[in-house]
Amino acid sequence: MADTYDVIIIGSGPGGYVTAVRAAQLGFKTAIVEREHLGGICLNWGCIPTKALLRSAEILDHANHAKDYGLKLEGTMTADVKDVVARSRGVSARLNGGVGFLMKKNKVDVIWGEAKLSKPGEILVTKTKKAPVEPQHPLPKGALGEGTYKAKHIIVATGARPRALPGIEPDGKLIWTYFEAMKPAELPKSLVVMGSGAIGIEFASFYKSMGADVTVVELMDQIMPVEDAEISAFARKQLEKRGLKIITGAKVSKVEKEANSITAHVETKDGKVEKITADRLISAVGVQGNIENLGLEELGIKTERGCIVVDGYGATNVKGIYAIGDVAGAPMLAHKAEHEGVICIEKIAGVKGVHALDKSKIPGCTYCNPQVASVGLTEAKAKEAGYDVRVGRFSFAANGKAIALGEDQGMIKTVFDKKTGQLLGAHMVGTEVTELIQGFVVAMNLETTEEELMHTVFPHPTLSEMMKESVLDAYGRALNA
Repeated sequence: MADTYDVIIIGSGPGGYVTAVRAAQLGFKTAIVEREHLGGICLNWGCIPTKALLRSAEILDHANHAKDYGLKLEGTMTADVKDVVARSRGVSARLNGGVGFLMKKNKVDVIWGEAKLSKPGEILVTKTKKAPVEPQHPLPKGALGEGTYKAKHIIVATGARPRALPGIEPDGKLIWTYFEAMKPAELPKSLVVMGSGAIGIEFASFYKSMGADVTVVELMDQIMPVEDAEISAFARKQLEKRGLKIITGAKVSKVEKEANSITAHVETKDGKVEKITADRLISAVGVQGNIENLGLEELGIKTERGCIVVDGYGATNVKGIYAIGDVAGAPMLAHKAEHEGVICIEKIAGVKGVHALDKSKIPGCTYCNPQVASVGLTEAKAKEAGYDVRVGRFSFAANGKAIALGEDQGMIKTVFDKKTGQLLGAHMVGTEVTELIQGFVVAMNLETTEEELMHTVFPHPTLSEMMKESVLDAYGRALNA
């Protein structure tokens, strides 16, 4: 007889495990299925370990510019790649154990294996066929295994994986995805990074700090194409000052492999080809949803462009089956997955006041040096939408805290509807902007106007003061510029 639950979640990434915790809080008998690592890609191979790597890079950068702060360090600081990677993996292992603790604390059963939807309300779990990218962390004590499990509500949270371009498929040695880029046995002296989204730019920034010669190739005309053009241009200038070579409006059309190097054929829009030889190539051309081998087609669950189609509450076109996170489409961000999961389970539970996911208020962060963060409409998108806009800007160079930190290169930009004072978008580049953006996210969710932001008292001296100054600048009232 099949084990029966109220809710089964397939996948234990940020969306999956957070949904499991909330389901348990709401009184549902809950189980979560995982085939490889508790915490999913984000915790084990994405958001968290990359930030650990980037922190090491940041410390190294500061150490090598110690004299700028009146400090003397003997010689040039260098990185021990094994120790850098070991620290990153240790951070992931610690948090992986934390997810296991949360499951135990909330009495969520962990089922170990690969799940397939056998029919509405039922899944079949088999032994994991996919070889783990590294040895699995210890199984949670009491984890369940193969078998048939039933639930009234089944939530698919299987995440995504790196997208591969035909003819330039990653091979684990010369052509890397983020898996290989995150744990190099030795540091390459030169790299080509294909794609300048968050993943590509973060790895480009990390390896540049580690001493590699880095070339970024981007198909679009600007790096970080989803960002405001002005912010992107500023970030590009700062990255190039650090020594990164950036080629936009171009693609890697072909890769030739040697024993321990590659030659990338970089083709521009006018047909010109430049050959770039490097030790390794990182393929960072996006990700695609893990929708295969789940039984979706057999049950008639609608998919589109490699993702499961859902409504604003995570429901698919088949009753009792839901999808959240990367597998449910863009933006493919961990915090979107978490919130989407909470909305989904609260809607199932009939919690009052649950609102459909508003993707326009989901912030995006890129942790390169300098950092980039944004929420809402870019200036161009706001104009396309028909808004008459007011735009405010404020430079880090006019902020006392930024100057004291030695981090005076950056900008905050705000976009308002001239007619109503509605904050349409906020865009930042500079140190710690990924920590600042939440202020504007809160403001947008509360439908705060420019007047209310102007009357908010920000602490001094802080970087956050620039947020208010940017608002003031949009209305010709900036006080420190």
